[in-house]
Amino acid sequence: MRSIIKKFLPVSVLELVRNCLDASKRSVEIPNAYFHPWRKETRQQLVKYKDIHKNQRCFILGNGPSLKNTDLTRLKNEVTFGMNRIYLAYPDMGFPTTYYVSVNDLVIEQSAQDIQNLSQPRFVSWRGGKKWLQPEDDLFFLYTTYTEPNFAKDIRNRIWESATVTYVALQIAFYMGFKEVILIGVDHNFETKGKANTTIVSQGDDPNHFHPEYFGKGFRWQLPDLEKSEIGYKMARTTFEKTGRKIMDATIGGKLTIFEKIEFDDCFPQRPNN
Repeated sequence: MRSIIKKFLPVSVLELVRNCLDASKRSVEIPNAYFHPWRKETRQQLVKYKDIHKNQRCFILGNGPSLKNTDLTRLKNEVTFGMNRIYLAYPDMGFPTTYYVSVNDLVIEQSAQDIQNLSQPRFVSWRGGKKWLQPEDDLFFLYTTYTEPNFAKDIRNRIWESATVTYVALQIAFYMGFKEVILIGVDHNFETKGKANTTIVSQGDDPNHFHPEYFGKGFRWQLPDLEKSEIGYKMARTTFEKTGRKIMDATIGGKLTIFEKIEFDDCFPQRPNN
Protein backbone atom coordinates (compact mmCIF):
# COMPACT_ATOMS: atom_id res chain seq x y z
CA MET A 1 0.00 0.00 0.00
CA ARG A 2 2.80 2.42 0.90
CA SER A 3 4.53 1.86 -2.46
CA ILE A 4 1.25 2.47 -4.32
CA ILE A 5 0.69 5.76 -2.49
CA LYS A 6 4.22 6.89 -3.26
CA LYS A 7 3.72 6.06 -6.94
CA PHE A 8 0.65 8.24 -7.43
CA LEU A 9 1.17 11.16 -5.07
CA PRO A 10 3.32 14.14 -6.17
CA VAL A 11 6.67 14.51 -4.46
CA SER A 12 5.55 17.80 -2.89
CA VAL A 13 2.55 16.09 -1.28
CA LEU A 14 4.68 13.22 -0.02
CA GLU A 15 7.12 15.71 1.51
CA LEU A 16 4.24 17.52 3.21
CA VAL A 17 2.97 14.24 4.65
CA ARG A 18 6.46 13.37 5.90
CA ASN A 19 6.80 16.79 7.52
CA CYS A 20 3.43 16.45 9.24
CA LEU A 21 4.29 12.99 10.55
CA ASP A 22 7.67 14.20 11.72
CA ALA A 23 6.12 17.23 13.42
CA SER A 24 3.74 14.88 15.22
CA LYS A 25 6.66 12.75 16.44
CA ARG A 26 8.60 15.84 17.49
CA SER A 27 5.70 17.07 19.59
CA VAL A 28 6.35 14.06 21.84
CA GLU A 29 10.12 14.63 21.83
CA ILE A 30 10.09 18.39 22.41
CA PRO A 31 9.84 18.34 26.23
CA ASN A 32 13.03 16.27 26.50
CA ALA A 33 14.70 18.18 23.68
CA TYR A 34 14.43 21.36 25.70
CA PHE A 35 14.15 20.31 29.33
CA HIS A 36 16.19 17.14 29.78
CA PRO A 37 19.16 17.94 32.10
CA TRP A 38 21.73 17.30 29.34
CA ARG A 39 19.91 19.56 26.91
CA LYS A 40 19.36 22.26 29.53
CA GLU A 41 23.07 22.25 30.29
CA THR A 42 23.93 22.42 26.59
CA ARG A 43 21.58 25.36 25.99
CA GLN A 44 23.09 27.24 28.91
CA GLN A 45 26.67 26.55 27.86
CA LEU A 46 26.15 27.43 24.20
CA VAL A 47 25.51 31.05 25.12
CA LYS A 48 29.27 31.57 25.53
CA TYR A 49 29.78 30.63 21.85
CA LYS A 50 27.42 33.30 20.51
CA ASP A 51 29.55 35.55 18.23
CA ILE A 52 32.74 34.22 19.85
CA HIS A 53 34.43 34.43 16.42
CA LYS A 54 32.72 37.56 15.12
CA ASN A 55 34.20 38.85 11.84
CA GLN A 56 36.76 36.01 11.69
CA ARG A 57 37.06 33.28 9.07
CA CYS A 58 36.94 29.51 9.45
CA PHE A 59 37.38 26.37 7.39
CA ILE A 60 34.84 23.56 7.38
CA LEU A 61 36.47 20.26 6.41
CA GLY A 62 34.32 17.85 4.46
CA ASN A 63 35.49 14.27 4.24
CA GLY A 64 35.67 13.71 0.48
CA PRO A 65 38.61 12.11 -1.37
CA SER A 66 39.81 15.58 -2.40
CA LEU A 67 40.99 16.08 1.16
CA LYS A 68 43.91 13.79 0.26
CA ASN A 69 45.04 16.39 -2.28
CA THR A 70 44.65 19.33 0.10
CA ASP A 71 47.57 20.51 2.24
CA LEU A 72 45.79 20.49 5.59
CA THR A 73 48.95 21.46 7.46
CA ARG A 74 48.32 25.02 6.25
CA LEU A 75 45.29 25.15 8.54
CA LYS A 76 47.29 24.83 11.76
CA ASN A 77 46.66 28.44 12.80
CA GLU A 78 43.12 28.63 11.41
CA VAL A 79 39.79 27.97 13.10
CA THR A 80 38.53 24.67 11.72
CA PHE A 81 35.46 22.43 11.91
CA GLY A 82 35.91 18.69 11.46
CA MET A 83 33.03 16.26 11.05
CA ASN A 84 32.21 12.60 11.62
CA ARG A 85 35.43 10.56 11.26
CA ILE A 86 37.73 13.47 10.41
CA TYR A 87 39.97 12.41 13.28
CA LEU A 88 41.43 9.77 10.96
CA ALA A 89 43.21 12.69 9.26
CA TYR A 90 44.66 14.14 12.47
CA PRO A 91 47.94 12.17 12.33
CA ASP A 92 48.74 13.58 8.88
CA MET A 93 47.51 17.06 9.79
CA GLY A 94 49.58 17.14 12.95
CA PHE A 95 46.78 18.75 14.96
CA PRO A 96 43.04 18.31 15.66
CA THR A 97 40.35 20.58 14.26
CA THR A 98 39.21 23.40 16.54
CA TYR A 99 35.67 22.04 16.68
CA TYR A 100 34.03 18.69 15.94
CA VAL A 101 30.50 17.99 14.65
CA SER A 102 28.54 14.74 14.17
CA VAL A 103 24.77 14.27 13.87
CA ASN A 104 24.22 10.97 12.04
CA ASP A 105 22.93 8.22 14.34
CA LEU A 106 24.93 5.43 12.68
CA VAL A 107 28.17 7.40 12.80
CA ILE A 108 27.69 8.29 16.47
CA GLU A 109 26.76 4.72 17.40
CA GLN A 110 29.77 3.12 15.69
CA SER A 111 32.25 5.87 16.59
CA ALA A 112 31.02 6.66 20.10
CA GLN A 113 34.25 5.82 21.90
CA ASP A 114 36.33 7.79 19.41
CA ILE A 115 34.05 10.81 19.82
CA GLN A 116 34.12 10.50 23.58
CA ASN A 117 37.93 10.49 23.52
CA LEU A 118 38.26 13.71 21.51
CA SER A 119 39.36 16.74 23.51
CA GLN A 120 38.05 19.70 21.48
CA PRO A 121 34.50 21.11 21.80
CA ARG A 122 32.16 18.59 20.20
CA PHE A 123 28.66 19.19 18.83
CA VAL A 124 26.53 16.06 18.41
CA SER A 125 22.87 15.37 17.81
CA TRP A 126 20.72 14.87 20.87
CA ARG A 127 18.88 12.08 19.06
CA GLY A 128 21.90 9.77 18.76
CA GLY A 129 24.13 11.30 21.38
CA LYS A 130 21.83 10.51 24.28
CA LYS A 131 21.98 6.81 23.34
CA TRP A 132 25.69 6.36 22.82
CA LEU A 133 27.58 9.15 24.58
CA GLN A 134 28.02 10.36 28.12
CA PRO A 135 27.87 14.06 29.07
CA GLU A 136 31.14 15.80 29.83
CA ASP A 137 32.74 19.21 29.46
CA ASP A 138 32.77 20.55 25.90
CA LEU A 139 30.29 17.94 24.63
CA PHE A 140 27.13 19.68 23.41
CA PHE A 141 23.87 17.94 22.50
CA LEU A 142 22.09 19.68 19.61
CA TYR A 143 18.40 19.22 18.84
CA THR A 144 18.56 18.26 15.16
CA THR A 145 15.73 17.01 12.93
CA TYR A 146 15.36 15.40 9.50
CA THR A 147 12.41 17.44 8.19
CA GLU A 148 10.82 20.91 8.20
CA PRO A 149 13.63 22.89 6.56
CA ASN A 150 15.06 25.89 8.36
CA PHE A 151 18.34 27.65 8.98
CA ALA A 152 18.86 27.97 12.73
CA LYS A 153 20.44 31.30 13.62
CA ASP A 154 20.29 30.19 17.25
CA ILE A 155 21.68 26.65 17.62
CA ARG A 156 20.26 26.33 21.10
CA ASN A 157 16.95 25.60 19.37
CA ARG A 158 15.94 23.16 16.63
CA ILE A 159 18.40 22.62 13.78
CA TRP A 160 17.47 21.07 10.43
CA GLU A 161 20.09 18.61 9.14
CA SER A 162 19.41 18.90 5.38
CA ALA A 163 20.85 15.37 5.00
CA THR A 164 24.42 16.53 5.63
CA VAL A 165 26.47 17.31 8.70
CA THR A 166 28.12 20.11 6.72
CA TYR A 167 24.87 22.08 6.86
CA VAL A 168 24.80 21.72 10.63
CA ALA A 169 28.39 22.97 10.81
CA LEU A 170 27.39 26.01 8.74
CA GLN A 171 24.66 26.85 11.23
CA ILE A 172 27.10 26.54 14.12
CA ALA A 173 29.57 28.78 12.27
CA PHE A 174 26.85 31.38 11.74
CA TYR A 175 25.97 31.35 15.45
CA MET A 176 29.64 31.83 16.32
CA GLY A 177 29.73 34.96 14.17
CA PHE A 178 32.16 33.99 11.41
CA LYS A 179 32.21 36.48 8.54
CA GLU A 180 33.81 34.08 6.05
CA VAL A 181 33.39 30.32 5.89
CA ILE A 182 35.55 28.32 3.49
CA LEU A 183 34.60 24.76 2.57
CA ILE A 184 37.20 22.17 1.65
CA GLY A 185 36.78 18.45 1.05
CA VAL A 186 33.08 18.91 0.22
CA ASP A 187 33.27 16.88 -3.00
CA HIS A 188 29.48 16.51 -3.32
CA ASN A 189 30.07 13.36 -5.32
CA PHE A 190 29.94 9.71 -4.30
CA GLU A 191 31.25 6.69 -6.19
CA THR A 192 28.79 4.38 -4.41
CA LYS A 193 25.35 4.79 -6.01
CA GLY A 194 21.87 3.90 -4.80
CA LYS A 195 18.64 5.25 -3.36
CA ALA A 196 19.21 8.24 -1.09
CA ASN A 197 19.21 7.55 2.66
CA THR A 198 19.32 3.77 2.19
CA THR A 199 21.37 2.06 4.90
CA ILE A 200 24.07 -0.22 3.52
CA VAL A 201 27.03 -2.13 4.95
CA SER A 202 30.44 -1.41 3.49
CA GLN A 203 32.04 -4.45 1.87
CA GLY A 204 35.60 -3.14 1.74
CA ASP A 205 37.73 -0.02 1.58
CA ASP A 206 35.80 3.25 1.37
CA PRO A 207 36.19 5.00 -2.04
CA ASN A 208 33.91 7.89 -1.10
CA HIS A 209 36.01 9.55 1.60
CA PHE A 210 39.59 10.58 2.27
CA HIS A 211 40.54 7.43 4.17
CA PRO A 212 39.91 3.78 3.16
CA GLU A 213 38.76 2.99 6.70
CA TYR A 214 36.42 5.98 6.96
CA PHE A 215 33.39 3.78 6.29
CA GLY A 216 35.48 0.64 6.02
CA LYS A 217 34.42 -2.98 5.79
CA GLY A 218 31.47 -3.76 8.05
CA PHE A 219 30.58 -0.10 8.71
CA ARG A 220 26.88 0.70 8.38
CA TRP A 221 26.14 4.01 6.66
CA GLN A 222 23.45 5.79 4.68
CA LEU A 223 23.71 6.72 1.02
CA PRO A 224 23.78 10.48 0.46
CA ASP A 225 20.83 12.69 -0.46
CA LEU A 226 22.64 15.31 -2.52
CA GLU A 227 19.46 17.05 -3.68
CA LYS A 228 18.28 17.65 -0.13
CA SER A 229 21.76 18.81 0.84
CA GLU A 230 21.59 21.45 -1.89
CA ILE A 231 18.34 22.81 -0.43
CA GLY A 232 20.16 23.47 2.82
CA TYR A 233 23.23 24.90 1.13
CA LYS A 234 21.08 27.45 -0.73
CA MET A 235 19.40 28.44 2.54
CA ALA A 236 22.81 28.85 4.17
CA ARG A 237 24.12 31.00 1.30
CA THR A 238 21.06 33.27 1.47
CA THR A 239 21.22 33.64 5.25
CA PHE A 240 24.92 34.47 5.26
CA GLU A 241 24.60 36.96 2.41
CA LYS A 242 21.68 38.79 4.01
CA THR A 243 23.91 39.56 6.99
CA GLY A 244 26.90 40.64 4.91
CA ARG A 245 28.74 37.37 5.35
CA LYS A 246 29.99 34.79 2.88
CA ILE A 247 30.47 31.08 2.26
CA MET A 248 33.11 30.07 -0.29
CA ASP A 249 34.10 26.68 -1.68
CA ALA A 250 37.80 25.84 -2.01
CA THR A 251 37.24 22.10 -2.52
CA ILE A 252 39.70 20.75 -5.07
CA GLY A 253 37.66 19.34 -7.97
CA GLY A 254 34.39 19.51 -6.04
CA LYS A 255 31.03 19.12 -7.82
CA LEU A 256 29.06 21.52 -5.61
CA THR A 257 27.95 24.65 -7.49
CA ILE A 258 26.04 26.57 -4.81
CA PHE A 259 28.89 28.69 -3.45
CA GLU A 260 31.52 30.91 -5.01
CA LYS A 261 34.53 28.84 -6.05
CA ILE A 262 38.00 29.89 -4.92
CA GLU A 263 41.41 28.26 -5.07
CA PHE A 264 42.66 26.76 -1.83
CA ASP A 265 46.11 28.26 -2.37
CA ASP A 266 44.58 31.72 -2.70
CA CYS A 267 43.40 31.48 0.91
CA PHE A 268 47.03 31.87 1.94
CA PRO A 269 48.56 34.77 0.01
CA GLN A 270 52.32 34.86 -0.07
CA ARG A 271 53.91 37.45 2.15
CA PRO A 272 56.11 39.88 0.27
CA ASN A 273 59.85 39.38 0.72
CA ASN A 274 61.53 41.82 3.06
